[in-house]
Amino acid sequence: MTTQPPDPNRAELARKMWRTLEPYHGIVYFTPHAAERYAQLGIEGRDGYFASRAAPLGPVAAEVVIATFYNFHPSLVRHAIPAAWRRASPEAILAARLDVADRALRDTLGDQILDAAEVAEAAALAERAARAAPVAGRPLFAAHAALPWPEPPHLVLWHAITLLREYRGDGHIAALVLVGLDPCEALVTHGAAGTGVTPDTLQRSRAWPQEEWEAACRRLTERGLLSGDQLSDAGVALRQQVEDQTDRAAAPAWEVLTDAEADRLRQLVRPWSRRIVDSGVFGLR
Repeated sequence: MTTQPPDPNRAELARKMWRTLEPYHGIVYFTPHAAERYAQLGIEGRDGYFASRAAPLGPVAAEVVIATFYNFHPSLVRHAIPAAWRRASPEAILAARLDVADRALRDTLGDQILDAAEVAEAAALAERAARAAPVAGRPLFAAHAALPWPEPPHLVLWHAITLLREYRGDGHIAALVLVGLDPCEALVTHGAAGTGVTPDTLQRSRAWPQEEWEAACRRLTERGLLSGDQLSDAGVALRQQVEDQTDRAAAPAWEVLTDAEADRLRQLVRPWSRRIVDSGVFGLR
């Protein structure tokens, strides 16, 4: 049996789908409803992020979360895990997460949009893609794929996009490992690439101490990938290699949809994603 090389057009499509769909999934991590709801379970602050995203894996050790989330400082993960499992079961946390998604989407988009036939249409397309995506080599995606599906179309859509996002994320981590970028180095190169997220934001949000951040910068400089606070030409090329490989690895998730169906899904979700971004929930306003 031979494996066909990835279709460049499908890799490009995978990136377009991610860019369009991501806000509809990502709102669950930024809405004020998240901290409030997880606090009801005794899980405070940022611990709710790790508990809710890792809950599909079951009550795993911190090391599993460190591996599958990749770029967070281990101490940040260990603050949350396994303590979260002593406060609430993964099942209770997942129920809370779905409630957070429902409340956040209803607050931001409104019942009139979420109850429309277009949401059901988008949900059906996204669900087909998520259900058909192969699980081999995708631990975080596989854990999410084993969860029961919600019933309201707007939550079916959210769940499907969440699965597809984790599918892409698993492939992205594989790409980072293959080019030899450790978690902190991955963040440094991401920040130096000028993607709009500052190095300071990445360092603080992932809790990397200054001395470890500087050590990563030195390693990258020694490899010829970093020049001052900017990527060198070799660094730009390596980072592009990571992004290209991520797109190629994400492409199989979209094979089940025709180009027309994929374009229709993007067309449907695009205004909802824009509305979510424009709401300021991501702190971008």
